[in-house]
Amino acid sequence: MKVLVTGATGFVGNHVVNELLKRDFEVIATSIMDSDDAKKFSWFEKVKYISWDLNKPNQNFFEFFEEPELMIHLAWEGLSDYKNLIHIEKNLFSNYFFVKNMVEGGLKNMAVIGTCLEYGMQEGCLKEDMITNPRLPYPLAKDTLRKFIEELNKKYEFDFKWIRLFYLYGSGQSPKSILSQLDKALENNEEVFNMSLGEQQRDYLPVDKVAEYIVKISAQNKVNGIINCCSGKPVSIKELVEDHLKKRNRKIKLNLGYYPYTDYEPMSFWGNVSKLNKILKKTII
Repeated sequence: MKVLVTGATGFVGNHVVNELLKRDFEVIATSIMDSDDAKKFSWFEKVKYISWDLNKPNQNFFEFFEEPELMIHLAWEGLSDYKNLIHIEKNLFSNYFFVKNMVEGGLKNMAVIGTCLEYGMQEGCLKEDMITNPRLPYPLAKDTLRKFIEELNKKYEFDFKWIRLFYLYGSGQSPKSILSQLDKALENNEEVFNMSLGEQQRDYLPVDKVAEYIVKISAQNKVNGIINCCSGKPVSIKELVEDHLKKRNRKIKLNLGYYPYTDYEPMSFWGNVSKLNKILKKTII
């Protein structure tokens, strides 16, 4: 199967490409990064890489990207700032028209990445059929894109998976993430690590496991629609940090309560994994 991966040089995209190659898929990889910079990725010589800005006009993206049988759409600008209006004013529409162009060109199977922040301030175990209520421009744009594609799906026949990611960590993660900041503090031999009280509960997976799940969700067509991609198990931020220190066999004093809790996330939430488990049980790739 020929698979197009957009946003291939991003945190998740890099791992998704490696996972696809491990399973012998033919990969067309694209991102805004130029080819010279993309050569640093281990997979570069094993895929066809096309440097492309999805905002640029093209008569037929489906033909341009060599008629893939499946698209895993991860591309999205400005992820470092969830509150930036660019998500609504630019990303929402550029991504919708790109997807529409692909579908009109002939694409029959796609998986698009969403976010758990679409659920808004709802607490507890979050199930895919819950009404969404995003509180920031980034998840609002993502949730609206999903609704746009669902309307598109009423006119054109194609398999559509909306993969709602929760929290993840691992190689290539943002330097702003808590574990990246913790690693930096350890490398600098700092004595104290400032953080919140750490009582908030989240749903975490390592990025390589997320990539595995994304590939398995995307390659099947028995379960469509919204699919949570997560562990299904709540863990406190404090536990996450303490477990990371244990794995690294390092110690640092945790200055709990230094930072306030965010105002756009509930104290405790995690994902329901019933649909994900149904897919994983049936997957043979």
